[in-house]
Amino acid sequence: MNSISNSLNADVIIVGGGAAGFFTAINLAEFNPELRIIILERGNEVLTKVRISGGGRCNVTHAEFSPKELTQNYPRGKKELLGPFHTFMTGDTMEWFEKRGVSLKIEEDGRMFPESNSSQTIIDCFVGEAEKLGVEVLKNHSVKKIEKENETWKIETEKGEFTSENLVVTTGSNAKIWKLIERLGHTIVPPVPSLFTFNVKDNRINNLPGITTEAFVSIQLQNKKETLNSEGPLLITHWGFSGPAILKLSAWGARLLFEANYQFQLKINWLFDNLTEEAFEKLKVLKTNNSKQSPFTYAQLDLPKRLWQSLVVASGISETQKWAETTNKQLQELALQLTQSEFQVNGKSTFKEEFVTSGGIDLKEINFKKYESKVHKNLFFAGEILDIDAVTGGFNFQNAWTGGFIVAKSISENN
Repeated sequence: MNSISNSLNADVIIVGGGAAGFFTAINLAEFNPELRIIILERGNEVLTKVRISGGGRCNVTHAEFSPKELTQNYPRGKKELLGPFHTFMTGDTMEWFEKRGVSLKIEEDGRMFPESNSSQTIIDCFVGEAEKLGVEVLKNHSVKKIEKENETWKIETEKGEFTSENLVVTTGSNAKIWKLIERLGHTIVPPVPSLFTFNVKDNRINNLPGITTEAFVSIQLQNKKETLNSEGPLLITHWGFSGPAILKLSAWGARLLFEANYQFQLKINWLFDNLTEEAFEKLKVLKTNNSKQSPFTYAQLDLPKRLWQSLVVASGISETQKWAETTNKQLQELALQLTQSEFQVNGKSTFKEEFVTSGGIDLKEINFKKYESKVHKNLFFAGEILDIDAVTGGFNFQNAWTGGFIVAKSISENN
């Protein structure tokens, strides 16, 4: 059904045909097959974010099986998700997909994907299950108005009007829907980008795109007491820095970096946890043991060769100079470059196509035992419409599955 003339009544209307919307609908239809469930999707395709996630492979969740540890991956929502994760989390997600014929695999970094390596497997599973269970999916139904009359929700789309006792909104970071929710009395935390890479122009990294190394990174923002720290793989790109270490910084510092207009100093310790003094002592030993060689010739201290060479040159040591000819001042400068390299960040770039924002419905206005609004009865939310976001690695989807499952449980228990 793709058009409608008169008001259409359902038991549950779900606004948003994405991951959280479908997961809610399928679980609800299984819990209570008698309910009439309608998904309203504004576009002519459903599950578009699922399609592009994980480079088209769909990073379904992450192999972290302790609720408390799992919450550590959510810069916003950490406290609120602890209870819900005791109800439905990673192991439950795996079991849910396995039961429906979708095998998942765990990669070395903990990310989990369908065995098929294709997001189409997840899309087919959702669309097939929804169809089998009688969930009605109406595409090209952009919602224009949401009102409540007595105990009934009225939803107006470009193609007609719908009424329902229960309303679930799972539209992600959709500014138009946020405005409609605001009119219902909810507070919207203004959205800012959450996962992004750093733009840096610097001679030390100009010719090094593609190099990855483990590093400790930090940002001390002017006029702020907080220092943002992160560690892990760091990737040098054509435009600056990326990789898990940078993406974690961008997620945890989303609001602070937005306020700084993405202009700040990034400090990198390429030796991870070595202090400058320790690095200096190691360099003195290298000088003694390799006196006739040039520091430029062989990479040291487990650094990628081209990165090592770049830092050597940045320390004022020439390519032809031998270790024996290096001065203490040069070695001290190299120790600083290795442990306290400073880079000026000027702007950001979106991380792949997966644009993630922090912001959304204020979490204080949600009852997380049911994912129900504290402002209106029988109004539920799941996914990124809430002010919840995560670092990269499948965590945003896990938030969608958990929220969708609990909403479905809550509604089915009330009907």
